[in-house]
Amino acid sequence: MKSAVLGLFSETSLHPGMGQVVGVVDLPVAREKATGYPVIVGSSFKGALRDRAEQVWEAEEEKVKRIFGEQDGAGSLLVTDARLILLPVRSLHGHYKWVTCPYLLERLERDLKLAGINKPFSIPYPVEGEAVVAEGQGTMYLEELSYTLKENAEAIDSLVKVLADLILHPTVKERLLKGIAVISDKEFSHFARFGLSVNARNVLNKETKTSENLWYEETIPPDTLFYALLFDRDKNGSNLKEVMALFGERPYIQVGGNETVGQGWCAVSFAVDGGEMS
Repeated sequence: MKSAVLGLFSETSLHPGMGQVVGVVDLPVAREKATGYPVIVGSSFKGALRDRAEQVWEAEEEKVKRIFGEQDGAGSLLVTDARLILLPVRSLHGHYKWVTCPYLLERLERDLKLAGINKPFSIPYPVEGEAVVAEGQGTMYLEELSYTLKENAEAIDSLVKVLADLILHPTVKERLLKGIAVISDKEFSHFARFGLSVNARNVLNKETKTSENLWYEETIPPDTLFYALLFDRDKNGSNLKEVMALFGERPYIQVGGNETVGQGWCAVSFAVDGGEMS
């Protein structure tokens, strides 16, 4: 079974909805039940891929059905949830840091092996109050919290070599080494649960300009990195190659809600078994 890892780097805010309503947030993002981390669920992401295919293969309905399935039959493409790996968090050391944690890195390591990609990397295990970075000393501030910097250039460099495969833009790849901070699982959970933006949205009466419907909506910030695994039931991987070719000339996809207000746009990059890139 041929496979690939698809990187999703958010260009705009994302709202993958259907999260459980908590407090004043009427429309939270979807989250993993066990961890509370934001996620783009597999069914939603596969729907976004299918929508892209239907636009590109407008006159090839049978190809769409063969790859993505139909009501009475599964297609050849298998799609997992798109999982979080890097979350931008506001910092006094520059405009933001990409934050991750040992648990997410362990999961990425397992997923790469599942996809047949052999790219080992080091996983740092900072204690609470520590942030592992490529270079730096002293204290770093993320939002309202402070961290003692622990330098480990070798570990961060090995991680960057893997994550760079999941990011489209060369300029972003160049910033990874100095931009990544690994913090403890517990402290990462705080940012993932409470660090997302909550925006007020409103519907106004056309005549009186008074509010008819006010609601609060949670979004994932731009420059967040997710990844998903794709598998092809066909042994030669022909269907997976066709899906990858959908993004050859325009490597972008829209996922989640609020497309008409510019949300959900992500840059797409692929890592495939054997280490080749597309």
